[in-house]
Amino acid sequence: MSERPEGPFPPRPDQPKPGTQTVDRSVAVLRSFEDAARQTPTEIAHRLGLSVSTAHRIVHALHATGMLGQDPATERYFLGPTTAILGRLALERMGATLLQPELTALRDGTGEAVSLGVRAGDEVAVMLHLPSTHPLRYDQPPGDRNPIHACAMGKTLLAFGDGPAAMDEPFRRYTPTTLTTREELDADLDRVRDRGFSVDDQERLAGVRAVAAPVRDGGGRVFAAVALQGPSVRFGDDRLPVLAEAVVAAAGRLTDLHRYLS
Repeated sequence: MSERPEGPFPPRPDQPKPGTQTVDRSVAVLRSFEDAARQTPTEIAHRLGLSVSTAHRIVHALHATGMLGQDPATERYFLGPTTAILGRLALERMGATLLQPELTALRDGTGEAVSLGVRAGDEVAVMLHLPSTHPLRYDQPPGDRNPIHACAMGKTLLAFGDGPAAMDEPFRRYTPTTLTTREELDADLDRVRDRGFSVDDQERLAGVRAVAAPVRDGGGRVFAAVALQGPSVRFGDDRLPVLAEAVVAAAGRLTDLHRYLS
């Protein structure tokens, strides 16, 4: 006997299941707060291309679980205490907060901004950032996202990580030096593997250079990248080898610490 379809119009194989769509939309609502600290459901709907009723329903559900908080005076929503607790726990269980003393030592030893980032699809999510001690500096707060093909941490994660970038060619161009083809990117990743660190030569922002190296977990898998970033006037070719040596050494100490903690 043949099986009966689920309902009069069963979903096609290529259509997302309703539950999956709800999860995807809920995640999109939470991520919309990366760019706007406080929003109304209507603003979220317009930002994400959702109906206002759908946005209201998701926001109210997230608020009920503490993932979102609400300012009673303005009726705007913001990331709530549950989100903060989960984020803190994630950082602790990945060992990020325990690695901060080494990141601080790297920042103090070079005077340059330090970031720790992890791969999030075809982006790099900044987990920790310590600003430079110089007035002229490059800052990116935790939670910032960078394109994986156009930043030093991203190229490190691609070179030593598990999978290639999934973007379609040509890759998005940000500056005249952005790598926009897979052939260009693969050639650069070969150089990264050969020397053990990556260089962002003003590929994301004009006037900003960076060097990054891989951080491994207890199993030897690259789970993060550590980078030094700053204005190109301080990251000249004469100083770049010294900064690269410092970031590679710090990545090694971070790896040893993470293996010990694991």
